[in-house]
Amino acid sequence: MTLNDKVVLVTGGTGSFGRKFAKAVLARYTPKKLIIFSRDELKQFEMQREIDGPNVRYFIGDVRDADRLRRAMRGVDIVVHAAAMKQVPACEYNPLEAVKTNVLGAANIIEAAIDQGVAQVLALSTDKAVSPVNIYGATKLCAEKLFVQGNSYAVKRQTRFSCARYGNVVGSRGSVIPLFLQQRPSGTVTVTDTRMTRFWITLDQGVEFVIRSLERMQGGEVFVPKIPSMRISDLVTAVAPDCKVAVTGIRPGEKLHEVLVSEDEARNTVEYDDFFVIKPLFRPGEWTDGRALADGYRFASDTNTAWLTIDDLRGLIA
Repeated sequence: MTLNDKVVLVTGGTGSFGRKFAKAVLARYTPKKLIIFSRDELKQFEMQREIDGPNVRYFIGDVRDADRLRRAMRGVDIVVHAAAMKQVPACEYNPLEAVKTNVLGAANIIEAAIDQGVAQVLALSTDKAVSPVNIYGATKLCAEKLFVQGNSYAVKRQTRFSCARYGNVVGSRGSVIPLFLQQRPSGTVTVTDTRMTRFWITLDQGVEFVIRSLERMQGGEVFVPKIPSMRISDLVTAVAPDCKVAVTGIRPGEKLHEVLVSEDEARNTVEYDDFFVIKPLFRPGEWTDGRALADGYRFASDTNTAWLTIDDLRGLIA
């Protein structure tokens, strides 16, 4: 699959992922059109000064607005759905807003894509959707289920839906690294719990994984990359080695560790060299070339076999 001569739309297109995705697509392919769909006119204005061209379009719109989505998807071949409310505390204190964007917005994407005959829709998900303990994770789990089962609504149409699920993104807006860098001059950085571990992926790796998932998707899968874990204590040492650490306590909705493939999901998951595929329940006969996982397997940040060292983290931050 190639993005050459395709009309590609990315929701949340002015976010960290959307900007990096747009640069990668324009550098590697010649899409017929690349549509940046987002609700922030200032971010679009700023992004347009950096990323523009005869085949780039900017659409103001919100995934909560089904009519605007239908208009934006007219003639579109591929949709990458990256728009979401992502901040755990913000979702905890504004739960209905999180539902409107992450769940109802997902439903709007599915219906608009089917109505307009979009060929492929890949939705971005998160490790927090696995056994969720917060509103953000719960809404993203619901969105995942909607996209997977969205294929049943499109059974007589060409539209296919899949998800790409991965962990925390280095340097994205809202990540902990900018916070530590901001706090460093004070001599103290705040950590909710020093025992925490997290999956870690760079923006470049995330974009590459999404592009490869678009190439592989058949409809109904959840793609999960094999990515390393890091300890929050090591991250503090990498970013602010001379600072004191103030432990503030786990915030509402936070976990000590994250999971990308749960024990229950593992029974329906196959493994490849650098990724997993959680197979579609309605087409279990596909993806037969993958390796089955052992009973009781789970892909968790605290039991991962791949870890980032302090030097690795410094290299990523740099």
